Amino acid sequence: MLIDSYDRVVDYLRISVTERCNFRCQYCMPEKPFSWVPKENLLSFEELFLFVKVAIDEGIKKIRITGGEPLLREDLDKFIKMIYDYDPTIDLAMTSNAYLLKSTAQRLRDAGLKRINVSIDSLKPEVAQKIAQKDVLADVLAGVEEARAVGLKVKVNMVPMKNMNADEIVDVLEYCKERDMTIRFIEYMENQYASKEISGLKSDELLAILREHYEFEDEGFDGASPSRYYRMKDGYRFGIIEPYGDDFCKQCNRIRLTAEGNLIPCLYFDEAMSISKSIKEGDIAAAAEVLRDVVKNKPEKNRWGGEDSESSSRAFYETGG
Repeated sequence: MLIDSYDRVVDYLRISVTERCNFRCQYCMPEKPFSWVPKENLLSFEELFLFVKVAIDEGIKKIRITGGEPLLREDLDKFIKMIYDYDPTIDLAMTSNAYLLKSTAQRLRDAGLKRINVSIDSLKPEVAQKIAQKDVLADVLAGVEEARAVGLKVKVNMVPMKNMNADEIVDVLEYCKERDMTIRFIEYMENQYASKEISGLKSDELLAILREHYEFEDEGFDGASPSRYYRMKDGYRFGIIEPYGDDFCKQCNRIRLTAEGNLIPCLYFDEAMSISKSIKEGDIAAAAEVLRDVVKNKPEKNRWGGEDSESSSRAFYETGG
């Protein structure tokens, strides 16, 4: 079992298989050129899997595949199957923009993927295009429907932004509600790569909008999830993720691995330790030691809150959010 210095059990590993993305979302990397890390700098799926086995043996119970956009990495379903075959009880999930999901959903499900989180920031084609800087909505929605059809559980994320998509909060919620998909509204996380024109909605502003249309009660946090959940009278639940809130980090059970082999203890923090050399040399004991050190040094909280709050220099397209 992996336990950090604040007595939190760390049992959730997020693996970014690529930093490449086919969107240029305003809140992530709107001005980044379409380039990518040389293939020789990335860990192969076989090398990533060597570390995954170590992580599972040490106590990891949930693995989420992220990016960039993970579906841009060829043969992703084969990597998922490696993990599933090693331990079918692992909670295997993925975060995707869903643009390529229609043609890949069945293979992912057959490989062992159980759940997928998809970003839907707008149901208006022109707004979705403005946010992603690409005409994406039709393909995203088709991917969502295909994922549901093959039996993947789908959860939706939305980043509400003033003067951009704030007027669609209820529409996107209703879209999810009609399809029995949970929606989580994510407060915009300030970072150095995002558009400087973004102004995100805080949770109190979001809740005020929703209260104009619904009655609901606060159910608090659900286990180690970073989302605070609210239940409507008809039983439907939605979540809000507040990275600036005091409770955001209290039950954090996550560590992150980049495609280049950097093991990161916190989404915000720039500090990382590499497992690349150990894995490439087949030194599993050394990789396991790095894992334990990263967990031991996991910070109590991120740097978004308090008097010393600052914008993160961590590129979310490298760590998968």
